[in-house]
Amino acid sequence: MATCVLLRSLSSNFHTVKPLLARSAQLSPLQLALQTCFRRTLASSCRLSAALKFTDKHEWIRVEDGGIGTVGISNFAQEALGDVVYCGLPEVGTQLAQQEEFGALESVKAASELYSPLTGEVVEINTLLADKPGLVNISCYKDGWLMKMTITNPTELDALMDEAAYERYIRSIEN
Repeated sequence: MATCVLLRSLSSNFHTVKPLLARSAQLSPLQLALQTCFRRTLASSCRLSAALKFTDKHEWIRVEDGGIGTVGISNFAQEALGDVVYCGLPEVGTQLAQQEEFGALESVKAASELYSPLTGEVVEINTLLADKPGLVNISCYKDGWLMKMTITNPTELDALMDEAAYERYIRSIEN
């Protein structure tokens, strides 16, 4: 059964597999199949999927059905900041342009500006952060989100990094 699924995936996505064949000596058949299936899933899904997208300033956005994006900072960013003690967030209704500053986080080590990953309007802020800013450290991808926003221009998502590209970016700046 698994072999049938693998062969069906490979044959239906040969154009995505072909570039990998040059590197296939470095990958096991299972890794090759998983990469191919993952790429197929991304290519066949709607542009507004629930996958995380990242900016080079370490913000992330997860766009849910209905075109509302949840914004936060990455694990890398919260670790670099240290214990967050204050979150300065925009008011609901604020219009933001992509890469526009929308707030700041302060920690025991530093302060950092926040930048909007996309163009849109703030529709909700995480009010829990007023009393518990440390949620950003404890659960940066779940309970420590910063704001929710509408997505005015969904094509801006194409300029953001997926999780794999962001991990490569982090490795490149750490070296």
